[in-house]
This record gives sequence, structure tokens and C-alpha cells, in this order.
Amino acid sequence: MIPADGGGVSTAAAADLKVGAGVLQTFKQRVDKILRDFEGSDGSSSKVGHHTFTQDAVTSAVSFYEAVSLHKEYETIHGRITELSKMLALQIEAMGIASHGAEVGFDNLEEDQRRRFWAIQTKIDLEAEASADRREQSGQPARPRGDDKHVDVKGNL
Repeated sequence: MIPADGGGVSTAAAADLKVGAGVLQTFKQRVDKILRDFEGSDGSSSKVGHHTFTQDAVTSAVSFYEAVSLHKEYETIHGRITELSKMLALQIEAMGIASHGAEVGFDNLEEDQRRRFWAIQTKIDLEAEASADRREQSGQPARPRGDDKHVDVKGNL
């Protein structure tokens, strides 16, 4: 909240802050809609998780190693896609909380919203570490970033 005297802030800057809060509210509403749409789509983790098939659908012969190997790879990739879908939903939810916090001030968020935000951040950080460990174990290089920063295999900047 800006004091009546402007608190040392110019009138134009104070007006910009008010416009910014409106923009943030609109942004939060859009993020909330995206999350609702995503959860109802075929890309949601619950729907992706149901797209499985058994090894018997590929082969009933254990000696058909290529088919057994293909099924094992499918299950690995399917599990990863399901987890990525969950991470996307969490990141969209965190963005909604963050935009609301930017509007009202993070200290003014309800305690359960702050806790949820930090729980999501912790889960995302742990997943990033696990992903970096998987890449390191498989011998894959670190993923390049699009922001001119470079991340090593452990995810360090």
C-alpha cells in the first residue's frame, strides 16, 4: 500500500504500481484458467498415467528380448512423462500463488498458501536434482539454458 503522501514515490510511479496490480490479477486469473484447462486435458498426470499396456500386449514369449526391452523402455519413458506432467501442473500452481503474492505482498498471503508455495518449490528443486543425477549417470551432458547461464550436471549455475 502506498502512503497518501506517495511515500517518496512519484505520482506516475504510484499509478504504475496500481496498473501493475491489475495486470497481476489478470495474469493470475489466466494462470488459474490454464491450470484448470490442463488438469482437464489429456496431458494431465492422471490421464497420462492411465495410458499403459502390459508386456503381454507386446509379446507372451520371454525369449523375445527385443519386445521385452521395448516394453521396459516404454515404461521408463511413460513414468517420466507422467512425472513431467505433474511438475508442469505444480509449476503453474506456483506461478499463480507467486503472482497473487506479488499483488498483495508475499507476507500478506495466507499461511497455507505460503506453505504450499514453498512445498512446491522444494519438490521442483528435488526433481531438478534427481533429473541432473539421472543425466549424470547416463552420461548425458547438462542441458543448455536459454538465459545465457550455464548449468553443470549437478544443476549448479
